[in-house]
Amino acid sequence: MAAAVPDGVPTLLSDSGEIQLQPRNERATFHFRGEVRGLFTELASAYGMTAQFDDSVATRQVRFNVDDVDFATALKLACQVSKTMWAALDARQVLVAADTPENHRQFDRMSLRTYLLPSHSTPQEATDVVTTLRNMFDLRFVSSGQTANVLEVRAPQRILEACGKLMAQLGGNQRPQVMLDLRVYQINHQLTRNIGLHIPDTFTMFNIPAAALAGLGGQSIQQLIDQLVASGGINQAGNTALSSLLAQLGGQQNSIFSQPLATFGGGLTFMGLSLDKLSASLSVNESWVRSLEHLTMRAGQGTDATFHLGTRYPILNATYAPIFNSSQISKVLGNQTYVPPFPSVSYEDLGLNVKAKPTVHGDGSVSLQLEMQVRSLTGQSSNGVPVISNREYKGSINLQDGEPAVVAGQVSNQDQRSLSGIPGLGFVPGLNQVMADNTKQETEDELLVVITPHVVANTERTTPEIWVSER
Repeated sequence: MAAAVPDGVPTLLSDSGEIQLQPRNERATFHFRGEVRGLFTELASAYGMTAQFDDSVATRQVRFNVDDVDFATALKLACQVSKTMWAALDARQVLVAADTPENHRQFDRMSLRTYLLPSHSTPQEATDVVTTLRNMFDLRFVSSGQTANVLEVRAPQRILEACGKLMAQLGGNQRPQVMLDLRVYQINHQLTRNIGLHIPDTFTMFNIPAAALAGLGGQSIQQLIDQLVASGGINQAGNTALSSLLAQLGGQQNSIFSQPLATFGGGLTFMGLSLDKLSASLSVNESWVRSLEHLTMRAGQGTDATFHLGTRYPILNATYAPIFNSSQISKVLGNQTYVPPFPSVSYEDLGLNVKAKPTVHGDGSVSLQLEMQVRSLTGQSSNGVPVISNREYKGSINLQDGEPAVVAGQVSNQDQRSLSGIPGLGFVPGLNQVMADNTKQETEDELLVVITPHVVANTERTTPEIWVSER
């Protein structure tokens, strides 16, 4: 990074200078009619100068009438009338030639100046300054000096003076600074609601003697009665209790007698009817998750600023296991000196990544080239590898100083409803809230990114005009 130029250090380091004409400080009046060479001869002698002519000067008749002018004005007007140019040969001698691009390249006096480049942070910024000078002033002889901060320019004196003014303006104005206020809002809302009445809508009918024999596991009913008598489940008078028998059968796991049932018939046609349970549900489960990531970062004019907020999550790529049929491996395993190699792991950046490049305009507005990435774990995995949620934004926006704006937003809404009940009754409005079981699940996920630029270090946006004189 180039060191900043301290105050008081001139941007102009050296100047080779050029020949300057030194006419008499007088004013003269001309009323001339004749050939071009005669005009310049008379004009030069009036101010104590001599004129030399190039072969390119055409022979032509001109009229020249001016009153009370100095040497510079008279020479400028004479060149315009005769379509010629001039170049200084020494302090008292001037060369006159036709006004053509070839003669300008041949006769224009070139001076050499060495400038100190304005403070810059990257080599590209220095290259941009050189390119600006070359394009604005049509410079053909520009080269770097012995150090990277020095620039040598060879051009006519008037061009060098304009370059010096521009370099002074660039060196005196510091690069604007912008403070970026970035907020990332993430809101997750989940709602589960279960309301309704479950009416028994399924039943099982079976033959009780046959089902009882199947449930006895090979015992006879008489053997079961004897066991009940011995345990007191049936009184000594021999009065059998069907409820005791059913309770014995209902105590067995997965027995049909473990559910409430109704009986009808008798003997071999003694049947049972089992119904499911009547139940009512009234529950609601709601959760809110709100997260805010707030960051501020300061960036210079036209300079990239990068910020990362988050963690590096390890993901296992491969592990290594020894080959047990190898004698060397078996030996180190036997003496417990085997050290397993470290597994292969790659790291993924999770969190918020922001890259911004601000540009401050003359009206106070700020243009931002913004790249943003939000990555997080979803809690799911695929073949043992965690699934990572990735949200990216890349774009260019224009905001006023202190103006907040939502640059990116995402809303995800999932709504799932289920209905279970008796056919017909479950579809009657109003009645389905009582005669059916209603389940509702809602999931809302929202992401908002709000950015606010603040110009905290600004400079004067207007600079004096730079004029390039003809000579």
